[in-house]
Order: sequence, then structure tokens, then C-alpha cells
Amino acid sequence: MMDVRTPLASFGLCAVLLMASGCSPKDEQKQATLEEKTAKFEQSLDSIQDPKLRDAIADLGGSLLLLERARVKLADKSIEAEYGENSLALLTHYPTPQALVDTYINGLFVLRKASHSDYLTDLQPVFPFSFNSPDQFPFPHGLEWQSVTLSNNKVIPFQPEWSETDPGIQLSPSSSNLTNPDDLTVTYPFIDGIETENKSQPQPVSLKGTVEVVAPGKVLNFDLSKQDVGRTRTEGTVTLKLLLLEKNYAEIEMSNSAPLAPEVGDESPNPLLVEARDSTGQFLTRSGSINESAAQVAFYEKQLAEMQKQTAWSEAFEKKLVDQQKDFEHKQSSHYAKVYFNGVIDNLQISVLDFSKATLTRKDLDLPVLRFDKNSLQKTVQALPMPVTVYDDGAASWLKDATLTEDQLKNSVTISQSTEDASAAHIVFDHPFTFNDDLVGAERNSSESPITFFTADDKGERGEPIELPSEAFELNPARGTLTYDLNLFPENPAFVVGSIPLFLATIEKATIDTAKLPKGLSLKDNALVVDQKEFPADSWRFYAKDASGNYLKEILGVSHRAEEYGTAMFDVHYFYGQPTTLESYQRTDLDTVQYGFEVKLDKPESK
Repeated sequence: MMDVRTPLASFGLCAVLLMASGCSPKDEQKQATLEEKTAKFEQSLDSIQDPKLRDAIADLGGSLLLLERARVKLADKSIEAEYGENSLALLTHYPTPQALVDTYINGLFVLRKASHSDYLTDLQPVFPFSFNSPDQFPFPHGLEWQSVTLSNNKVIPFQPEWSETDPGIQLSPSSSNLTNPDDLTVTYPFIDGIETENKSQPQPVSLKGTVEVVAPGKVLNFDLSKQDVGRTRTEGTVTLKLLLLEKNYAEIEMSNSAPLAPEVGDESPNPLLVEARDSTGQFLTRSGSINESAAQVAFYEKQLAEMQKQTAWSEAFEKKLVDQQKDFEHKQSSHYAKVYFNGVIDNLQISVLDFSKATLTRKDLDLPVLRFDKNSLQKTVQALPMPVTVYDDGAASWLKDATLTEDQLKNSVTISQSTEDASAAHIVFDHPFTFNDDLVGAERNSSESPITFFTADDKGERGEPIELPSEAFELNPARGTLTYDLNLFPENPAFVVGSIPLFLATIEKATIDTAKLPKGLSLKDNALVVDQKEFPADSWRFYAKDASGNYLKEILGVSHRAEEYGTAMFDVHYFYGQPTTLESYQRTDLDTVQYGFEVKLDKPESK
């Protein structure tokens, strides 16, 4: 997956695209035209002498081209169902938008990450909500770090990037971790020749910063389907219209007759949160969105044309553009979105954030730096007090595969192959990783599976079997791969027939009241302690619910061991909230399911 964002701060243009690669011939044709257009545009930039003018034209023109590229890719993407979580569910768990804000702020804590470096220590701010791109926390928010206090009471100010020339201790954003963009690094001066962790350095103790979040006055919810196309729905000052609902995308227009509250400031928050379900009732993942209407694009194209007529950039011209933009935005009373999904849409769930009334929450943060290693040698349970409750809305969907059947497992298998490397041509038998796979464990014993390669007859059907030495191919059931060396084949194979073992756990579910816990389980505030002798982690899983009946989100887990690589003594699971009920899942049996196949082989690539 890739996520392309093209926010243009000065012009407000934005396209979001998430998709896998692959082009149809029609798509390739459009791409070729786009490439020509891009090449011409880049050429035209070379003739502009004024650097300010050139940069402004490059920014706006580049954004418009990226928007066009996003349109082409999204329009031509094949429609394949891909399911995810309902990211709007968290809005339903809290009585008011402000309660959600308070949970977001008060649930934030900082972890020190394990490191073997003698001059780097990574700090990871952990938020109570995790959002899959392009979704982020749905309200306007900002987080600024100010400083870290070390164990010798020295305060190190935050700086936006690491400096090679600064000889002291530094606090800056982590450059090594793109998956956690909020991570920070404390960098100690590098001392040549020291290879081990330098225990003598002062360690980070607390992190200071400020967080600001704007909560909308209210959240309005709409359920729409095909029959709502063209209809206008009104609630208070908010009007919502479903302009179009096609197979895999929806076009929506929303307007609010009341102006934005002053607390929103210069922000222009996205008021539309859109989810889609298909006919199975499951939520589809988004493949991308276009948030510019035809009128907005036409306005920016007109501004670009005006820029291209200029020979030099001037303050007067800049003011004219800004005034034009403000005037245009002021007249834009509606918000437009064209949202694409991976799958065929049956119905839409839309949440509208009404920012005509808003609350600004600002808090100074002074967070202790905590250390929780995945494997710990401590004999006691470390506390992780958590003042907020957060639910795991994906748990029910994940746990449904505790009752996975043999047919469901076989039907979920997809087969792909590659002959790019003749000495290691391979076929991959893949299936989505499920809760059942999680409980299968590492013990995957299977008997030898017969594999036979065949030639093709005159009609292209399966012909004679090919006699092969045992080293010509290898089946790896754990990885689901069949690898074969074409150099050891007397002739090119056309078909392969055989079976590959799949593994299916028998899982027993039980419900336990936390007031009557059996031997081997204990609860210390929000931490569940699991004795590994009674409930070994390779065959047991535990999920917690609170009094509301919702699954609680697990913060993290720690395995306490007798020695570094020794047996686990007990595991600790920390939750956002107070468990009142546990669900236990135990693997009681493990079956091997033979998946029979006949695959028509791709011809080797000719060199």
C-alpha cells in the first residue's frame, strides 16, 4: 500500500490515494498522456527566471498534476473486497465529543524503547487510539514537545532536527522510524570505540510538551444507501446530500449554514467522516479520496494560468492571489468528497462534525518516561495506571475465526507464482492471517505431501508426469511455498499436481468473571497476570471486557522470565480500562488439512 498526500499549505489543495500497483491498458494510456503533460510542464518551468515565481508555479502545477494522477489511478483500480475496522465506532463510545478529547489527552504516555546503542535512546509517545492511514484523530489537534529531563536533572530542549555540529545531548524527532512518526530520539555525543550500552550516560526521566485539541459541538450520524441519491438530509444547520453512489465510490456534498466557531482558528477541519459496508455487513477499507470539487479545481487552474502569464513575482501579485483565494473560499459554503472503497458498496455510514460550536482544550504535559520490555527479568508486576477507558472495536471480528471451518480455510487460499528466477521458480499458497493461525502455534508437524510435475500434451492439457531428482523441488508447509529449480528438469513443466498441508486449531472458548478467577489468573488494577504453568501462551489467549460488555483495548504485554532466554514464569496484559469479564480461548487440538491443487504453470521467462 502507498499513501500519497499532496497538501499545498498556501493553496489548500489535497488528494489522498492509497492503492496497490498495477495498470489496465486504458490506465496506461491515460498515464502516458499525463506523463507528456508533466514533461511539458517541467520544461515550461525551465524558462522562468524569477525563482519565487518558479517555485509557486511548480507547487501549484505539481499539485494539480498529482490530483489528476490520483483521479486516473482511483478510477481504474480493480474492485476487490478488502475489509477493515469501523473507524467511526470510537465516536459512539463516548457521550460527548469532549469526552473523546479528554480520553485522547489523558491516555497518552511515553515509553522508552529497548536499545543496544551506546549513544541513542528512542522515546515513543503512545496514544490511546491508533488510526490507519489516511484516518487520524478526527478532530483538529497539535502536539508540541518542549524538552526532556534527564536523571541528572539536566533539561534538554527539543529541536526539530538533529545537528551534526552540536557536541551536547540532543532531543529531536526520530529519523530511523517512519512507522512511528511521533517517536523522539535522545542522542548522546558519539564516542569512538565504545560498542556497548553506555550506562554512565544520564537517562531520560520525563518529557514535557503541550497538546491542543478542538472538539466539535456535536457529531451528527447518517446512514445512506442507493435510494438516498439526490436527496437532501437536514439536521439543524447541517445539510447533507448524496450526489452519487457507484459500485466502489460515493460523492457527497455537505454544508453548514452556521459559520465555524472562533476556537477552530485558521484550521479548516474535515467535517466528513465516511465508512462503507458491502452486502456482507463488513466494513470496506478505503482506497483513497478526492476532496476538491470541479469548481475548486477550476479556480486553482485559473490561478495557475494567471501565474504563468507573469514574468516576475511581486508582493502585490501575491496579495492578489491570496485575496482571490480568501474570496473564493468564503463563497464556498459546501464541503465536497469523493471517497473510493476496496469493494462494492451496499450502504454508507457518515459522521458529520459540526464545528459551528467548538471547545479548545490545551494541556501542558509532563510525562514520566516508562520502560516495559517485551521480555522482563523482574519478579514483580510493574504498574501501568491508566485513567481512561478505550475499546477494541476490531476484537469481535478478529475472534470470529476461533470457529474457522476446514472449508472456510481452504476457500481463503490464493495461489500466485513466479518463474523470474529459473533456479528458484516458486508457487505461493497464501491465506489471510486469522485468529486461528495465531493459536496454531509453532508446532506444525506434517507428513510428506506428494507433488508431481507434468508436461503438456498437444492440446495443452495435462500430459505425462516428469521424473525428477528429489532436490529439484522443495515444499515448505510453514511458509506455504513450493520452490522448484527448472535447471534440473529434463523439459519445462506445464502443470503441477499435489497437496500442501494447512493447519486448523480446535479452539475452546470460556467466559470468566474477574471476581471468581481460577488458580493461575489474577488481576492487579488494569493488569491481568497469567501464570505460564497453568495457562501457557502458546495455547491460550485472553480478552477482557468491562461492565459495558465491550472488549477493552490491550495497551501492551510483558513476558516475565526466570533468565534471559529461559522459560516464561508469568505474562502480564495491561488494558485501557477495568476488566470485569474475561474470555479465554484455548487450543485443544490441531488438525492438518490437506489442500489439493492443480496449478497450470507460467512459462519460464526467456532470456
